[in-house]
Amino acid sequence: MARSRTPKFDASEVITNEIIRIIERGVLPWRKPWTAGGSSRPLRVGGEPYQGVNNFLLTMRTVVAGHSSPFWMTLPQANALDAKVRKGEKSSVVVYYGQSRMNAADEDDRSDGDDSSEKARVFRFQKSYRVFNACQIDGLPESFYPDPEAVPEYPPSKPIPHMQAFFDAIDITTVFTGTEAYYLPPVDKVFMPSISRFENPRNFYGVWAHELAHATKAPHRLNRDFGFSKFGNTSYAREEIVAELTSVFLGQTLGFTAHTLEMNAAYLQNWLRVLRSDKGAIFRHAADAQRACDYLIAQSEAGRAGGSVEAA
Repeated sequence: MARSRTPKFDASEVITNEIIRIIERGVLPWRKPWTAGGSSRPLRVGGEPYQGVNNFLLTMRTVVAGHSSPFWMTLPQANALDAKVRKGEKSSVVVYYGQSRMNAADEDDRSDGDDSSEKARVFRFQKSYRVFNACQIDGLPESFYPDPEAVPEYPPSKPIPHMQAFFDAIDITTVFTGTEAYYLPPVDKVFMPSISRFENPRNFYGVWAHELAHATKAPHRLNRDFGFSKFGNTSYAREEIVAELTSVFLGQTLGFTAHTLEMNAAYLQNWLRVLRSDKGAIFRHAADAQRACDYLIAQSEAGRAGGSVEAA
């Protein structure tokens, strides 16, 4: 029997190539003004927010396509609501991670007390599926089309109270001095320009989030290590992607825009270098960013509650 010549669908390759094409245009479309809460994050049909790489992917597609609804669903989910995806609408690929175990027959061959055999029974896998935005579907209830929240206006160069309170509660030392923003591992401190140097205060918090994300890589926090890092090399580029996505995820929650002081052609090349060489990179680094985001949120919550938090 002749084998099919149709190439197997590779979700990692398709998604990575999509991101590369968008970045090659010279923009990062996920950098947009967010409202704090509400419909800032892509939502499943039941209202649960997407996380990690799917949050990033659907955020990017929402901005590129100009969708106004945060809700996404599969074709069967739309049909179950007596709704209909409009003819010609293009679906978006998202991914699902899971794990399976050996069957009982295989387990019988396992040596008692052999820990390596116990670990070998678990198989991790990635599957992909396709979703449509509510704006591509007719016949859904009005609740799938919430009115967009207005982006609040804040005075230039002044702290935004709820954002300031969030960052002040994080137990990572920040020194406000000079005109550069960076994390310095030997002293475990973040250095930031003062907010008075930022006309748009949202950019101040976007930069601060980016640098605090770098601080989460410390061994006593999340212990994230991509190898020897220097400006422009691949290890540096990978860490920059993690910090960017952490800022995106935090910004969706708090209402600021991901931002860096060095946004230029070289910064975009950091992304392209990694994505072109490793089709699985965006999936791993989005997971790294979700962990960093969760860590900073837990730090802030503990700080405001008068407690402390340690990395798991």
